[in-house]
Amino acid sequence: MSIRSKKDVEIILSKLKSFDNPSFELEQYVTPSSIAATWIWDMFMHGEVEGRTILDAGCGPGILGLGLLLLGAKKIIFIDKDKSALAIAKENYKHLSEEYELGKAEFIESDIQEFSIKVDVVIQNPPFGTKDEHADKNFLEVAFKAAPLVYSMHKSSTANFVRAIAKDYQFTITNTTRFEFPIKATYHFHTKPVKKVDVTLFRLEKVS
Repeated sequence: MSIRSKKDVEIILSKLKSFDNPSFELEQYVTPSSIAATWIWDMFMHGEVEGRTILDAGCGPGILGLGLLLLGAKKIIFIDKDKSALAIAKENYKHLSEEYELGKAEFIESDIQEFSIKVDVVIQNPPFGTKDEHADKNFLEVAFKAAPLVYSMHKSSTANFVRAIAKDYQFTITNTTRFEFPIKATYHFHTKPVKKVDVTLFRLEKVS
C-alpha cells in the first residue's frame, strides 16, 4: 500500500511486532499505533521528517522511528539498553524494508547517557517515572545536547519539571499535544484491563 494519510501510517504500525516480555524495571509500555501515527504525521506535515537524521531514544520495538522512515527520514538511530527490544526493532525494520523503500537505520544497544552523536531531531517516549521519579531526566538532558529539536512524551502532571529542565538547557516548549495513553494490564499487579494515563507530547526547540 502507498502511504497517503495518517490512517495509512497507523495501519502499518499496528502490524509491527511489540515487546515479547515487557520489563517493569524499564517501564516498557507499548506506544499505541494511533498515538504514534498522530505524533509522526504532524512532524511530517511540518517538514520535520524528510531527509532528516533522527534519534529514537529508548526505541523499544521501534514504532516511532520506523514510522518516520516510512515518511521519508534519511536515517534513524535506534537506541535502547534492552537487547531483546532492540532485536525486535531490527526485525520490524527488516520486515518493513521488504515492502517499502526505507532510509538507513542504525541500532545501538546502550544506556541513553552514553549517546553523544549530533542529530537533526530527537524523538522519545521515556519512562513516565512510575517506578523511579523523574527517570525521564536523563533522556531530556541527552536529547537537548544532541539536537535543536526534541519531541518528548511525559505524564502531563510533570509539565513544570519538563519546562524547568528545558529552560536550563535554553529550550522552549513551542507546542503540546495531550493524549490518554492506554496501558494494558501487563504486569501481575495491574488490577484493571486498561489504565489510561494523561500524557503530553512536548515539542521543544533550542532558543536561538
